[in-house]
Amino acid sequence: MAQKNTILGCLIILKFAIQILAIDSGYELHRDEYLHLDLGKHLAWGYTSVPPVTAWISFLIIQFGNSAFSVKFFPALFGVLTMVVVWKIVEQLKGGIFALILASVSVIFSVLVRVNTLYQPNSLEFLLWTLIFYFVIKYINTESNKWIWIAAVTFAVGFLNKYNIVFLLLGLLPAILLTNHRKVFANKQLYFSFIAGLILVSPNLIWQYENGFPVIRHLNTLAETQLVNVRRLDFIIEQLKFFMGSWFVIILALAAFFTYKPFRKFKLFFWSYFFTLFLYVFFKAKGYYAIGLYPVLLAFGSVYAEQLFSKGRLRYLRFPLIMIPVLSFLALFQIVLPVLSPEQIVEKKELFQKIGLLRWEDGKDHDLPQDFADMLGWKELANMVDSALMQIPDKENTLIHCDNYGQAGAINYYSKQICTDAVSMNADYIYWYPLEEMVINNVILVKDSRDTDTQREFERPYFKEVTLVGEITNTYAREKGTTVYLLKGATQSINKIMEEIIHSRMQNPNLN
Repeated sequence: MAQKNTILGCLIILKFAIQILAIDSGYELHRDEYLHLDLGKHLAWGYTSVPPVTAWISFLIIQFGNSAFSVKFFPALFGVLTMVVVWKIVEQLKGGIFALILASVSVIFSVLVRVNTLYQPNSLEFLLWTLIFYFVIKYINTESNKWIWIAAVTFAVGFLNKYNIVFLLLGLLPAILLTNHRKVFANKQLYFSFIAGLILVSPNLIWQYENGFPVIRHLNTLAETQLVNVRRLDFIIEQLKFFMGSWFVIILALAAFFTYKPFRKFKLFFWSYFFTLFLYVFFKAKGYYAIGLYPVLLAFGSVYAEQLFSKGRLRYLRFPLIMIPVLSFLALFQIVLPVLSPEQIVEKKELFQKIGLLRWEDGKDHDLPQDFADMLGWKELANMVDSALMQIPDKENTLIHCDNYGQAGAINYYSKQICTDAVSMNADYIYWYPLEEMVINNVILVKDSRDTDTQREFERPYFKEVTLVGEITNTYAREKGTTVYLLKGATQSINKIMEEIIHSRMQNPNLN
C-alpha cells in the first residue's frame, strides 16, 4: 500500500508539473476563460453559454484573487482527479502496479494535457464522465443501490456543468439493455434516484423555461456557425489523435470485453462506447466531445495488458509499453500545446498544417491553431480602453460596449481604469447592461475587424465627438484589427436607445 501511495503521489506531482509547463508565458488567457470568469460575478441558475457550475467555480476563483494561476489551477486539478479516478478503477478491476502505472501514464500523456490548460467546463466534464463509469463498475461488482444514487447525483452535477453529459446517458442506456444488467430497470431505486437527480437539476430547467430555453438558441447558433464546418470523417480521425500513444491500450480494452473472462460482465462499456460515438457522428459533433469515453477504457486495457504481459519474456516488454505514451507525447509536445511562440509556430507551419491543427471552426487554415490565436491581443485591447478612459473625466458614466464576449471579458479582466464592466450583445453579457445604475454620457465602442463603418455613421449623430483610439495590431491574434472608438458627450438618451436595441436583440437573437 505504501508503495502504491508513493507512486500515485509522484504521478500527481508529475501531472501538475506538466500542466505548469504546458503554456508559454507569452500567451494570455483564452477568450472563453474571460466569459467564464465574469459568470462568477453574476451568480444564477443558468446562462446562455453554459449551466451554472462554471459560475460557482469562477466565484471561488475570484475570491482567491482571480490570478492567472488560480484560473489555471482548477482545470489542472480536475485533470489530476481524472487520473486518480482511473487509478481507482484499475484497483476495482484487480489491477497491479504495472496496470496502475500504464493507465495513469496513458491519461497524463494524452490530449487531456491540452484540455486541462483551459478553464472551460470540459475538464470537469471528463472527470465526471469517468466518475460515473467508476460508479457503474462499483454497482456491477457489489449490486449495492448506493452506487446508483451516487451515480445519479454525479450525473446531476455533470448536467449542471455541461449538457453534453446527456450523451453519456443516451449511450449507456441501450448498452445496458443489450446485457444481463438490464435487470436494473426492474430496480425501483433506479427511478427514485432519477427523480432525485431531476430535482437537483430542476432549478436550471426552470431557468431555461423562464428565459425561453436559450440553450436551444445556443445550439442552433453553434450548428449554423461551427458544426456546419465539421466533417464526420474528421470526427473519427480526431479520435485517433486524442490518445495517440495509448491506442494499443484502448484496443486491448475493447478486445478484453470478449476475450478476458473477468471483463465479460463489463461488456456494456463496449456497447456504450460505440453507441455514444454513433450519436456524435450522426449529429456532426466536435471531436473533443467524446474524450470522456476514453479514461475508463484506458483502465480496462491496462489491466488486460498486465495479464497478457505477465509471464516469461513478455514481462520485459512492460517498461517499453509504459514508455510508448510518454515518447509519443514528447514528440508532439511542442505541437499540440502552446509552448512555442507564434513566430516559432509560423516557422513550422507546414507541420502544423499536415496534422490539421491550423484548421479553425470556419473550415479554413490560419497561421496559428485557433485556441492559440484566441490567447493573444487581449492586453493590447485593455490598454487601449484604459487609454480612452483616461481621456474622460466622468468615467462612471461611460459604457464600454463590445462586439463579442471575448472582448468584454478581457477588458474586465485586464483593465485598470474601468468603473463599470464592459458588456456586449453577445452571450450572457446582454443581460448585464448597467442601464439602471448609470446615465450614459460616453461610450467606448469596441468593433471587430469585420466592421467596415470606420466613420461610425450610425453612432456619430448621437455624440458630440467621435475619436478613433486604435486597433489591435498583433499579427497572430484572432482579434487582429479589432478597433476601439471613443464616443464623448451624448446628445440624446443613450440609455433609451440601448434599451430598445437590447429588447430587439432578445426578441431576435440572430439579429446582426
